[in-house]
Amino acid sequence: MNSVWIKYLPVFVRKKLDGRHYLQKIIGNISWLFADKLLRMGVGLAVGVWVARYLGVEQFGLLSYAAAFVTLFSMFATSGLDGIVVRDLVHDPNHKDEILGTAFMIKLAGCGMTMLLAVTTILLLRPSDSQAHSMVAIVAAGTIFQSFDVIDFWFQSRVESRWVIYARNSAFIVVSAIRIVLILHHAPLVAFAWAGSLEVLLAATGLIVAYKANGHRILEWNVSAQLIRQLLKDGWPLALAGMAVMLYMKVDQIMLGQMLGNRAVGMYSAAVRVSEVWYFIPMSIVASVSPLLIEARKVSADLYYERLSDLFRLMVAIALVIAIPMTFLAGSVAAVLYGNDYEGVGPVLAIHIWAALFVFLGVAQSPWTINEGVTKLALLRTSVGAVVNILLNFLLIPRSGPLGAAIATTISQALSAVFLNAFSSKTRKIFRLQLNSIFALTPKRAILS
Repeated sequence: MNSVWIKYLPVFVRKKLDGRHYLQKIIGNISWLFADKLLRMGVGLAVGVWVARYLGVEQFGLLSYAAAFVTLFSMFATSGLDGIVVRDLVHDPNHKDEILGTAFMIKLAGCGMTMLLAVTTILLLRPSDSQAHSMVAIVAAGTIFQSFDVIDFWFQSRVESRWVIYARNSAFIVVSAIRIVLILHHAPLVAFAWAGSLEVLLAATGLIVAYKANGHRILEWNVSAQLIRQLLKDGWPLALAGMAVMLYMKVDQIMLGQMLGNRAVGMYSAAVRVSEVWYFIPMSIVASVSPLLIEARKVSADLYYERLSDLFRLMVAIALVIAIPMTFLAGSVAAVLYGNDYEGVGPVLAIHIWAALFVFLGVAQSPWTINEGVTKLALLRTSVGAVVNILLNFLLIPRSGPLGAAIATTISQALSAVFLNAFSSKTRKIFRLQLNSIFALTPKRAILS
């Protein structure tokens, strides 16, 4: 597999990689993830912008509101298991059927809880808004199929993400085409909500097919009561931390909808769609290098923290390459993408794009958090960030609308991902590494060396 792509590299690069098969595997895995996300970024942004222009600010705002609302309860769907299951599969691949089966049952129960709570809460918050009820119910229904994401964890542990990419990209392309057909046939808003749930269903089907194609069978999975307790014990702080992350990433849209209406949500969501499209970069890199960090920790603390430092520096460099130009081009980008109906998106985008710097650093820290068993500190940091974001939104949204929500999100991300690390002796070293990465961009050593 590696020879397919490695022969196209410059000679001096090939010499560096010669004989380093695990390194080649990681680079190949990152390449697959980047190809996947670049396709999604390009096609997703184009189709998403087309959908936004077709629906108009008001209806696009309601669709975005429903998606954000369901996301608030997604902690039950993820159960904080992602990194923990990958870690356990790396350490003990011989018990994959027990690990995957147990994680699947936990996620299935959590997805059911997500759907129940989302629908119940929207009925209480907007008792007379039947359209919002329908939209939230449809979006929440799709979360049930996220239970099969445990198959993704197996491929992550094997550094073989191309199979996941095949599955999810197939679903993505099919549903993108469906969305275009819906636009051309003047479909109603609810059809676009169903399209989103269909994508999750098709992606789950693709993961099952990929798993079977690699010689594995879902029917061989089994559930361990002891492992359920262990996974929930390890995962609950991360699940709550994930909920806090979702709060300060999505609560702004909920609060805008409740305080100013769907139109404000539409304006803000248009900016966020462009800003958050870049978040695939740290997730793709970290998903591929996490096994390498686990192995480095076994070798020595110096190597472990050197690689973490390099990862932080890489994240900062990429984030600044994105944020600085976008700050000055935001108005033009928004005008070209969305047109006159979305006037005012540019300033929101120019502020919100800087949240990427802290998101990138936060994602880069996540493997360290799991490896060192300090998930409760992660929960505390993200909880504080969520509370700060809510308070800032209450203060800034009435005065500045969507722009105030962007400011609140950026400040809370900086606090949670970086600056709160300074207040604990366990995370102070990470804080220094993060600060150093911001002020010293040239890595001493390549992240994958």
